[in-house]
Amino acid sequence: MKEPVIIARDLIKTYIMGEMEVHALRGLSLEIYRGEVVAIMGPSGSGKSTLMNTLGCLDQPTSGEYILDGEMVADLSEDELADIRNRKVGFIFQSFNLLPRSTALANVELPLRYSGAKSGRKEKARLSLESVGLGDRINHRPTELSGGQQQRVAIARALVNDPAIVMADEPTGNLDSKVGQEIMDLLLNLNKERGTTLVIITHDPRVAAQAQRTIHIHDGRVREEEAIV
Repeated sequence: MKEPVIIARDLIKTYIMGEMEVHALRGLSLEIYRGEVVAIMGPSGSGKSTLMNTLGCLDQPTSGEYILDGEMVADLSEDELADIRNRKVGFIFQSFNLLPRSTALANVELPLRYSGAKSGRKEKARLSLESVGLGDRINHRPTELSGGQQQRVAIARALVNDPAIVMADEPTGNLDSKVGQEIMDLLLNLNKERGTTLVIITHDPRVAAQAQRTIHIHDGRVREEEAIV
């Protein structure tokens, strides 16, 4: 029986903007299972980004239930939310979000520093870079790396704490089609080899077609799900 790593029930997120209420999530429910590759798609304004922020513990729902890897998340304090985010979530962003003056090794080491790890940080970061094919680039800074290599550094950083889930927000969006497919192949191979649960936010149907399941979001709700056979 599949084990859910994400359980979201009746998530509502309402933003107050002056005298207006913006309903970003409207009772959204979903489950994502351990080891799955899931794509989340939807038009602009559908609630994708709000859902990613909620599932990634960057924000909390106005109401509803969210369980991540067995832990109740919806009612945590900011400090508790930061702790679970560091322990259980790896992020990959379209714009890479690397520190420009730091080496690849130092960038990957950051989550280990935040987690309070005292020893073995550099070795673990080095092994993570080797796992994405950058063992010979550990002392290079982002400006000395191609876009594809920078995204590989970001992937190594996302994986270094062995998170319960990896959230990838348009991970191929800033890359040409050839390099973008290389990044997708890398992510899918890591999922196959390590069982990494991968949630991909994307506008690109070619990316979504490589997931095991696609969840379509519309007006803050799950509109439909498609299993890729």
